[in-house]
Order: sequence, then structure tokens, then C-alpha cells
Amino acid sequence: MKIKGVMAVVSGPSGVGKGTICTCLAEKYDDFFLSISATSRSPRPNEIDGVHYYFKTQQEFDEMIENDQLLEYARYVGKSYGTPKKPCMEHIEKGENVILEIEVQGGTKVKEKEPNTIMIFVVPPSLEELESRLRGRGTETEEAIKQRLSRAKEELKLMKNYDYIVVNDSVEEAAERIRSIMIAESFKTENMINTVKEELEL
Repeated sequence: MKIKGVMAVVSGPSGVGKGTICTCLAEKYDDFFLSISATSRSPRPNEIDGVHYYFKTQQEFDEMIENDQLLEYARYVGKSYGTPKKPCMEHIEKGENVILEIEVQGGTKVKEKEPNTIMIFVVPPSLEELESRLRGRGTETEEAIKQRLSRAKEELKLMKNYDYIVVNDSVEEAAERIRSIMIAESFKTENMINTVKEELEL
């Protein structure tokens, strides 16, 4: 019996490790697909179209918006970014689970368009640990670290709007928790009933 995949939005404050968790899942399991964003910005050196991003002209991106081909989109520094709908739906139909690593505002838009989307919020084990991780990057000024921590406190207030909260005390363990959530969700009655009726000729 072929079981359809499910789609999850994974959000969390900067430095919490959500990107590392999502990459870990996609690399470890063939049936997990990490969504690729479309963007109107130019490729950077070593970036490959269809691997890192779907690179579009601004006109092409605007046409995707007009034709309802994006689950969500936003503009940053004069460039457009968004999540193409078609690849996500194709992977779900094939029985693969789709992960969208996006911020809260974008995640809310996805949930509005696709109500069955699973909303997962990743949190650090403590704010002290989050600060340690941000400092460990070695790329942030003291002022930038303070701004990120302040923003993280505000973002953490939004976790109440999500279906699940996953603590990232270990990347491997957090990845397995998200995998368990998504597998369990794929077997919910609302996701299974039509497939089962069809297979059992009910």
C-alpha cells in the first residue's frame, strides 16, 4: 500500500541549529526531501541551479506568484525568495516527506495554503547554550550577538503557534524526533483514509 508523504515547516531562532538538523535528515534518509527555494538573486560561485536554489529572473518569479506556484514568498534586500509548490507536492505524492526550513512568517503562509502542514519549532536547551553556539561561529560582532539573542527571545514566544516543539540538545536526536513526528503524522486517519478505502475497495 502506497502511503503519501507529509510536509513539515521547521522554524526556530537563529543559531538554534535547524538548518543542520534538516540537512542531517535529508542526507540520512532517502524518503526525506529538503525543499529548495526559488530566488531572483544571482547565483554565487559554486551555487548550482536546482541544487542550492531555483534561480529565476524577477519577471519569472513574479509570474510564479501570479500563477499561484509558490507556497510562500518574501523580499529581502530587493530580491525575492519563495518556496515552489510543485516539487513539494510531487515528493509528497511519491511517498516522501518534505521539510521546509523557513521562518515563522513564511511558515504561517504555508499553513494557510496547505492546512495539513505539520508545524515544528526547534528550541535550544537554554539561552546560555544558544549564546554559546552564536559565539562559537566566530563570525558575529558583540552587538550582532546581542541583537540575535534579543530577537530569539521574541521568536520563542511564537512557539505556541506550532504543533510540536523539539529541543535541539543533540543534532542526531533532534533529527530523529522530527522524523518520528512526521512518520506518525503520515499515518493519521485524515492522511490514510482515502488510500485505504481505495486499496480495500471500500
